[in-house]
Amino acid sequence: MLTEIHVITLFPDWFEHLKTMGLTGRALDDGRIALRCFNPREYSEGAHRSVDDRPYGGGPGMVMRPEPLARAIEQARSGSDAAVSGLSPQGRRLDQRAIEELAERSRLILVCGRYEGIDERVSETLIDEEWSIGDFVLSGGEYAAAALMDAVIRLQPGVLGHEASAAEDSFSDGLLDCPHYTRPEVWRDKRVPAVLLGGDHAAIARWRREQALLRTARRRPDLLLSAGLDNRERAWLAAHSDEEA
Repeated sequence: MLTEIHVITLFPDWFEHLKTMGLTGRALDDGRIALRCFNPREYSEGAHRSVDDRPYGGGPGMVMRPEPLARAIEQARSGSDAAVSGLSPQGRRLDQRAIEELAERSRLILVCGRYEGIDERVSETLIDEEWSIGDFVLSGGEYAAAALMDAVIRLQPGVLGHEASAAEDSFSDGLLDCPHYTRPEVWRDKRVPAVLLGGDHAAIARWRREQALLRTARRRPDLLLSAGLDNRERAWLAAHSDEEA
């Protein structure tokens, strides 16, 4: 069970705002999960506490200097053998399975890069793994770290109001989530599907599974390759794949 998150960041105040947002923020604010930030600037020497410098070989931008960053990482890891995770577009793509793996750890150590990136020697010696939230570039790793944290924290016991919520999310069973509806029963001439109003829980469960299959086939067919569908589901999907959304 996750008890600590240590974040290496030049903007520690940025993460204070997470404590004000929703159920995951409450888990941080009430101390169930301890959040601590380590600012490389505090480990830099000199009057200006510089944390970046120009890249060797020339080129645009700046690079995070190795020593202040290394000291911050070592302090965050002190007394623990926890893996150090860097947030980088070059890392392994985060998916729900990876989030479930991370949620089993007792401490997360997240390194947020800035500028053009961090000195490669730090990556080689102190960072155990890298994670990416997509094939695009952000101005800093803080945004990716926040997404990772939210996804992991909501899987912790007692965080969500209903324990089944996480189990029914998109990707939890390899498929996208089914459609959801609430009151009113008719909204702008669109009705809630009748099966959801009948009280037949077996029929509702079957409808939700079928809708998840259809939605995944239409929007993310690549997921079906590893979703573990049985022969009946494959036959049903083949027979209904041409239905209108």
